[in-house]
Amino acid sequence: MRYAIGLLLLVVPALTAASGNAGAPEPLEARVLEVRVSGRPGGYTFAVRVQSPDRGCDRYADWWEVVTPDGSELLYRRVLLHSHVDEQPFTRSGGPVLIDPEAEVVVRVHVKPLGYAANALKGSVASGFVPVVLPRGFGAELAGSGPQPTSCWF
Repeated sequence: MRYAIGLLLLVVPALTAASGNAGAPEPLEARVLEVRVSGRPGGYTFAVRVQSPDRGCDRYADWWEVVTPDGSELLYRRVLLHSHVDEQPFTRSGGPVLIDPEAEVVVRVHVKPLGYAANALKGSVASGFVPVVLPRGFGAELAGSGPQPTSCWF
């Protein structure tokens, strides 16, 4: 009986920690939550609402971008100059995004040093945007394209 109780005392805390019940789990994935568009064809401003696992300059959402549906072409990138540890989720605007209203695009976020988040929004100015989970490696070659962050303020 003592052996069984001792084993339970060792196993239960380990199971609790492994299942995530030991405390609030830290979000590991960033996501684009919303895209609002203003302006006119060929010169839109996108206001993008992002949730990201920012901890400071060592891990933060360093840009959001607009890409073609196949991930082959970068249409616009909004570089973020600091982390948003105490401002989650946050919205930042950028443009002009040079697309037609019917052009379908993907809006996604990149996190330093984790890379692109799989949770993005896909759609058009005319029809709106819906959540999409991007496949692993989607448009990964665009990560080296400019503009790039040159520093992180805080």
